[in-house]
Amino acid sequence: MDLRKKEMVTMMHPRLNLAELVFPMILRLVLHRVLTSMKEQQIRTAGGLAYGILSPNCIQKDIPLLKEIGWDFFRFSISWPRLVPNGKVSKGVNQQGINFYNSLIDELLAYGIQPFVTLFHWDVPQTLEDKYGGFLSREIVDDFHDYADLCFKEFGDRVKYWTTLNEPNNFAQFGYATGTYAPGRCSNYIGNCTNGNSATEPYIVAHHLLLSHASVVQLYRSKYQTSQKGKIGLGTSTYWMKPKFPTDQSRDAAMRALDFQFGWIVDPITFGDYPKSMRNLVGTRLPNFTIAESKMLRGSYDYLGVNYYTARYVDESTSYSTTNLSYTTDGRCNLTTERDGITIGKPTPVVWIYMYPKGIRDLMHYVKNKYNPSVIYILENGVGDANNVTLSLKDALRDTLRMKYHKLHLFYLSKAIEEGVNVKGYLTWSFLDNFSWALGYTVRYGVIFIDYKNGLKRYPKDSSLWFKQFLRAENTTHPHI
Repeated sequence: MDLRKKEMVTMMHPRLNLAELVFPMILRLVLHRVLTSMKEQQIRTAGGLAYGILSPNCIQKDIPLLKEIGWDFFRFSISWPRLVPNGKVSKGVNQQGINFYNSLIDELLAYGIQPFVTLFHWDVPQTLEDKYGGFLSREIVDDFHDYADLCFKEFGDRVKYWTTLNEPNNFAQFGYATGTYAPGRCSNYIGNCTNGNSATEPYIVAHHLLLSHASVVQLYRSKYQTSQKGKIGLGTSTYWMKPKFPTDQSRDAAMRALDFQFGWIVDPITFGDYPKSMRNLVGTRLPNFTIAESKMLRGSYDYLGVNYYTARYVDESTSYSTTNLSYTTDGRCNLTTERDGITIGKPTPVVWIYMYPKGIRDLMHYVKNKYNPSVIYILENGVGDANNVTLSLKDALRDTLRMKYHKLHLFYLSKAIEEGVNVKGYLTWSFLDNFSWALGYTVRYGVIFIDYKNGLKRYPKDSSLWFKQFLRAENTTHPHI
């Protein structure tokens, strides 16, 4: 399988232009937590946090870099509060935001690069969070519908690939079960949160995210798809879950872990309801869909987006509580990174990522066999380096681990394609070094190095040069490893 003929793409999020955070959004909570919890030295790794990466001033120098590498697509997220500061379209639209995305889209197309656009990557307008609790309320379904309608109307004549939600499972888990991401809600027996309920809120939020997704897909298909001729889907992340031991108990636990992480989102949009294992273990805390909602959800994607980074060993958990209930323990699975003292893969500077490239092949077969989507896109795959300020620029550009990571994952992905899985695209995380949630600027995921201390100057890392060579090779059938 010649992966050069696949759509090699990249992504980053202009919504995290921190220099322009003048619009209200719940991500301010993330920034606040980073600022108050990171060590002074960690903050200094960026020389200060108020940096914007992709901004109007950067578009005309960054897009030629994309073209130079040879990528066909650019994936980015539109910021809901940037376009609609009050959350509700009826209360006004920010024309400057519309102009920014029009400029970005037009410049991409001028270079022959297709925009691959995500509508929601966790930045709920603060006004809606304050008014009714954001995705804790069913009211948000209509407001998200109206925001998406605005995007389709303004940009859909040129955007042919839409993603409704990015990692809704992670938004629900980390925002409402563990409280580590915005809006930072959880039970006090799970984390250091002021408010929240880890036993119920993750499921409520995921339910409303799913209904929002289905409503927007229905809108796009009924009003825009025939004339705009685009595709719409959703992106969900998961570990590959590997049974820790060759026992039925471990195998069942691994499948259950996939249900609770991946099937939580993908079962409803494929089959119209949550996995049976979740129904059995969560019980009445798991919301129900009406017959009409189930029908609207079933088959609500033209492609399935999958984000894959790493894997975990899984075994049955015997230490769950029957009183302090939480999404984090409902699956009764014990996820670990070691077996007999040996890690599941090579550790990386990002503490949760162990290099397990075989997992992408196994995951693709699992998705094909269980869900049989017509098309799969790998929407995210990548690894970060530590932002080591003691390194010289020359050494910082030598990202050999990242090159090995992508080579191996592309190799196993190509095997899955050869074996009949219809994967049409592979998107790296990420194009530029950027602000990475709770880790801030302490890690660097980009294939382009950003000099935070020198006017955000760009330098190609070795991995970007490898991608350029790989994509321009004439006879490569898979990466040479």
